[in-house]
Amino acid sequence: MQHSMLGGKRLRGALVMRSAAAFGLDPTHVMPAACAFEMLHAATLVHDDLPCIDDSDLRRGRPSCHAAFDEHTALLAGDALIIASFGRLATLGRTCDPARSLRVIEEFAAFSGAAGLIGGEQADIIGEGLAPDGELLRYIHENKTAKLICAACRTGAILAGASEPQIETISDYGMALGLLFQVTDDILDVTGDEDVLGKPTGADADADKQTYPAAIGLEGARDEARELAARAVEIAADLPGEVEFFQSIAELVVIREK
Repeated sequence: MQHSMLGGKRLRGALVMRSAAAFGLDPTHVMPAACAFEMLHAATLVHDDLPCIDDSDLRRGRPSCHAAFDEHTALLAGDALIIASFGRLATLGRTCDPARSLRVIEEFAAFSGAAGLIGGEQADIIGEGLAPDGELLRYIHENKTAKLICAACRTGAILAGASEPQIETISDYGMALGLLFQVTDDILDVTGDEDVLGKPTGADADADKQTYPAAIGLEGARDEARELAARAVEIAADLPGEVEFFQSIAELVVIREK
């Protein structure tokens, strides 16, 4: 579990804390939620890398969990990280409003479960080998990646007591940012440097996955990324507080190299 938590961008945890701060809550109060999102994200990577799914021996520039240990240990480590993430969320009531904390736990389960992240992962597997399908591709990206990033944004806002219209605004931002992140991930799988990325490149093409470069070409995917970044920046302008953070994240994601 510790091995799988090392490295990474900590994007989701940062979004939880920055979202809380934007709506007036001390971000240290939401640290359990920030940790929960990072634990869950790490767990999904552990399971993604398993031989039965993406079969990748490299993650974050280091051996993936099953390569460092073994397959059954990696499976259990991922399971334990998921359980630990809910354990962290359960402590939120000590520093945040209990009703808001319960809503966060409910949404965390919904956005990461069968109607969210896990459903997107399943669709990603089903889509392998099929002809590029724009509708399926969008479903995969929205659920597999965007919903967890969206949930991180919503979590900070909910715990801070933001209004429903404010939660919807930051939710729209999170979905745009999440889609942008996955589109750039698709692009980097084609153009990226394995040493910089810290994971194998060309894996999507080898598995014949549903990706934006496969569906609309590399330049089309870059255009899509720029449009999503512009949308995220525009939405962020309507958020309270230091909107520059939210805007700069979108601008950095569209040009990222890892």
